[in-house]
Amino acid sequence: MQESEKLERAKRKVAALTAFYIHLLIYVLAMLLLLFINVATGSVWWVQWPLLGWGIGIAFHALAVFGPAPNFVRRWQARKVKEMMDKM
Repeated sequence: MQESEKLERAKRKVAALTAFYIHLLIYVLAMLLLLFINVATGSVWWVQWPLLGWGIGIAFHALAVFGPAPNFVRRWQARKVKEMMDKM
């Protein structure tokens, strides 16, 4: 891979990370505002629905940016599976 290709890939990765962190920050701020509105109005508890729906979107965005589980998680899972199989 040439240096120019590496630079472009790195720039795209940084742009994706930046977009994710902005998305996460807006999510947290919006959920805090919605929670405040829900508590202040004293109405039926409804804030969990946008929290859950948008939270699922955040999770998929994180998967798209960071990919599947990191290697250390996969190695731990493989060790646990082997451990469980050995106990059977």
